[in-house]
Amino acid sequence: MVVVYKKLIPFINGENELSANIITMAEDYCFAGADELFLYNYSKIEKERQEFLETLKQIENKIDIPFFVGMYVGKFEDIKKAFYTGADRVVIKYDICPDMGVVKEAVGRFGSDKILIEVGDDVSYEKISFSADTLLVKHVTAGELLAKKLEACGKNIIIRDSLLRNDLEDLYRLPGVSGVATNYFERKDLYKVKRNMKQAGICMNTFETAIPFSEFKTDEKGLVPCIVQDYRTGQVLMMAYMNEESYRLTCETGKMTYYSRSRQELWCKGDTSGHYQYVKELCLDCDKDTILAKVHQVGAACHTGKYSCFFQELAKKEYVDTNPLTILQEDFETILHRKNNPKEGSYTNYLFSKGIDKILKKCGEEAAEIIIAAKNPNAEELKYEIADFLYHLMVLMAECGLTWDEVVKELANRR
Repeated sequence: MVVVYKKLIPFINGENELSANIITMAEDYCFAGADELFLYNYSKIEKERQEFLETLKQIENKIDIPFFVGMYVGKFEDIKKAFYTGADRVVIKYDICPDMGVVKEAVGRFGSDKILIEVGDDVSYEKISFSADTLLVKHVTAGELLAKKLEACGKNIIIRDSLLRNDLEDLYRLPGVSGVATNYFERKDLYKVKRNMKQAGICMNTFETAIPFSEFKTDEKGLVPCIVQDYRTGQVLMMAYMNEESYRLTCETGKMTYYSRSRQELWCKGDTSGHYQYVKELCLDCDKDTILAKVHQVGAACHTGKYSCFFQELAKKEYVDTNPLTILQEDFETILHRKNNPKEGSYTNYLFSKGIDKILKKCGEEAAEIIIAAKNPNAEELKYEIADFLYHLMVLMAECGLTWDEVVKELANRR
């Protein structure tokens, strides 16, 4: 059974705000427990719009929760630019959109679930035909009249509200409301807010444990070892111990908290160094005596400054690493090194010296070779052509300042 949670969605107004402040707020909300983010800047001034787009691209590299974007949309190209930042969805503001035909075009290209229409509570939106699935309704007054309007429109609803007049619980209980976007909880513990909502009967993702700590197999001191991994790469970062209290705090705060055997006290990783570990997933092994934590690591996990505590090689047998993630990343880093440190006779440096047109020509040639090889009954040749294409593609990425992280994030958005 799939559980559908109501979402807590902080919004950030990017108008007349410094880029650095917007990025910092987005990171704070992400790690405080937000389900999604709504960022908007409806300026019609081209320079301001472009600056906002650049800020969004930086945010996409800093956070790991979905975000959707509200911008002035004069034509279809404006929507494409918004999606190119890594946004999960795009909001079109009804009262400033010069041509609502662009909504139909956008829905046809990206899907009805990817486009939101923002309307005010003073608009008779229940009588307007929208091709998008979701309405973002702002400046509401919760009550029976609003409930009837929302029910009549038959759309998925996100309420945007500063909660000066409304109670959060009342907004979540309105018909069709899947989320509430608000800035009321800035610099607040959003996990705590969601726990309060859950106690009130609102279905929220509060990051609660499926198995109580009392069922874990601990040692004589009530401790369980915890192995910590980078959630993106799977790299093992460290090993520490947890007791029942540290496990409870980890689940409540979303930050890894351990029990220090030497100091005999709780310690939240990062309180001293700033190198927090934000929890993405907790798993228990088959014997229920070891925890596996997948985390977003800020800075270094090791007190020595190394990213992982496991950096001292003891013994090694040569082997071929066939993990596609590590191979592509390592090859890309080699290409970047060649770009920054040219080597005489290097084919990679030859391509960089010839410039973008030569690199594009080679990408086109290798793509054609893939097509030809794929027509042959034996796939043996095809793997060589795909490898050649990927190499030239990575040279192109390096030339254009693009990374695998950015490409993979875009692929993740399309699932």
